[in-house]
Amino acid sequence: MRAGLDIGGTKTDAVAIDGAGTVRARVRLATGWGSDAVVRTVVDAVSALAAELGLPVAAFASVGIGIPGRIEPGSTRVRHAVNLGIDELDLAAAVGPELGLPVAVQNDVKAAALGAAALVGATGTLAYLNVGTGVAAGIVVDGRLWAGASGTAGEVGHLSIDADGPLCTCGQHGCVEAFSGGGAVARRWDRPGELPIRDVFDAADAGDAFAIELRDGIGYGVSAAIRALVLTVDAGTVVLGGGITMLGDRLMAVVGAELERSADASPFIRSLRLDQRVRVLPAGSPVAAIGAALVGADRDTEEVLAHG
Repeated sequence: MRAGLDIGGTKTDAVAIDGAGTVRARVRLATGWGSDAVVRTVVDAVSALAAELGLPVAAFASVGIGIPGRIEPGSTRVRHAVNLGIDELDLAAAVGPELGLPVAVQNDVKAAALGAAALVGATGTLAYLNVGTGVAAGIVVDGRLWAGASGTAGEVGHLSIDADGPLCTCGQHGCVEAFSGGGAVARRWDRPGELPIRDVFDAADAGDAFAIELRDGIGYGVSAAIRALVLTVDAGTVVLGGGITMLGDRLMAVVGAELERSADASPFIRSLRLDQRVRVLPAGSPVAAIGAALVGADRDTEEVLAHG
């Protein structure tokens, strides 16, 4: 049995998976703010999973953690997880002694890519595109994460697709994230409401010109990211996840329209059959937590091989 945690800015999703990869338990907790509180959240989540299963914490073979921020390659140290109030934290050093278990750490989107590959049963090259507050992707090749030379493979959110487009927080203009990221769209919409992206789609359906511009921009950015992932790594499957995908068919209608426009304009792009490569995760899938559990399993396997 292995534990996997997806630590988000407001909640932590935790699952326990068995040797066959089946989810045997799932719990959700509020995420604490700051390093000490995040450490406590991890410990509490693993303890809650064990209680749900009626097992001691020691029954877990490993703990995998998916978390926003930059993970130092080959380490369990996270840096600049600003949405959690963390500047720098070695999670394994902080929680490993208390749990008494091997701990592995991975960026949350990259962990979700592993989870997506497991959930859809994809082989070859898969890209997971997370469309939430920001936009980023993780790439899995033959069941293993591909991070690139410095861990930035898949950062399609900061690919500029329109030099005259809206300003992105990275300093460029017209990035995919500036068009399609929930945070960027909400800032541009700048109207009160608990679910600004849904409000944009509702207003667009009612004929609001600015809402139509924003809605179509989301489709433009997501479709550009899909094209980029297929053209650069030839992803046979592009799985969409993240908060904005909760819009389901409403989102895919505008994304599909953009993919169709690019196919109509280019016989080469049409030959790639991009629309047939795209899959959307079911709402509420614990994809990042499952992927984190697999990261923990992979780390445990590496340690066994290294030490004989």
